[in-house]
Amino acid sequence: MQQMWLSLLSGLCLRLVLPCSAEEGLEFPNFDGKDRVLDITERNYKKALKRYDLLCLFYHEPVPANKGLQKRFQMTELVLEVIQWVYRGWGERKETVCWCEVCLEEVGSLYVFKDDRVIEFDGELSSDTLVEFLLDVLEDPVEMINSAMELRAFERMEEDIRLIGYFKGEDSYYKAFQEASERFQPYIKFFATFDKSVAKHLSLKMNEVNFYEPFMEEPAILPGRPLSEMDIVEFVNQHRRATLRKLRAENMFETWEDDMDGIHIVAFAEEEDPDGYEFLEILKDVARDNTNNPELSIVWIDPDDFPLLTTYWEKTFKLDLFRPQIGVVNVTDADSVWLDMSNDEDLPTPEELEDWIEDVLSGRVNTEDDDESADDREHPDSYVTEDSSESHDPDEEEDSDD
Repeated sequence: MQQMWLSLLSGLCLRLVLPCSAEEGLEFPNFDGKDRVLDITERNYKKALKRYDLLCLFYHEPVPANKGLQKRFQMTELVLEVIQWVYRGWGERKETVCWCEVCLEEVGSLYVFKDDRVIEFDGELSSDTLVEFLLDVLEDPVEMINSAMELRAFERMEEDIRLIGYFKGEDSYYKAFQEASERFQPYIKFFATFDKSVAKHLSLKMNEVNFYEPFMEEPAILPGRPLSEMDIVEFVNQHRRATLRKLRAENMFETWEDDMDGIHIVAFAEEEDPDGYEFLEILKDVARDNTNNPELSIVWIDPDDFPLLTTYWEKTFKLDLFRPQIGVVNVTDADSVWLDMSNDEDLPTPEELEDWIEDVLSGRVNTEDDDESADDREHPDSYVTEDSSESHDPDEEEDSDD
């Protein structure tokens, strides 16, 4: 995989990040202005790959002539500088980060090279998101559960896809589980236990692996014992699209690209808001009732997690995001149809929401209704259709943060 990537590096321009130090303590850092991202030539990039335990590559087009685009590019560089400066101030790690910039057509692609693995970053290009992502990459791909406290923490992670296996010890079928975990780090969390009491609490048998879909109360048991690495990998790949999944800063582009036949069913709900919390519970009920439907996947967005995008979404979809909303969005042109909840004080019941979702999946509610003439529109009165000429491409969402 690494050799395939290296074959793309003809005429590249790379940048190397040097070690640096930061002030101790919990104060929010102020960038000191030093340039820690240095150019690397085509002659020495192979040396950089061998030298650093962690290598990060950021691809971009040649620096534009437009002053506005130049300023945006400079802000991106500043994000990289801040990350490297802060990162090197956290403890005495042997790993050194190397940021590289490659002149390719694909804009904004970022990859992390660790050992013989290449991990693509598909999230928001911000310093806090990237720092957290890198720290997750540096952790062991499998986290051990050995105590009641760790078990409680595991059970509270309802928003995450996670797997847990019970094994005799490190010199057992655990090795296959560990190798499989490296394929999905850090996006999917893997846990293991060698403790009989933990396994009993989770109803795990020896060499058995459980798969927890987000927001589901009961796990799925991977078929077969013992499991090979490929058994685990194939199962995760088949089940990683959750019935209800939360949009996160660290994988927002990957989630958005994983549409269902060109559309997403999108729900906006603030978890800290009483109405938003109630609506989220309704979404969970619907997801649990339809967890075996491979055609259904709902993307939940908490506007509080994306404050810089809230105004953009409200303008694009003509919505009030202070209230819970659910609709279907065309990923190509941002046309959308939203369930009309404006005239009712009460939120829809799970049954009413399931009826609307069934209409979406059957095509009776679709985003092309608003492209017809007014006389030809035949969608139910309970649905609100909004047309927008603006693209809802995630890259444009990211641009709106600037």
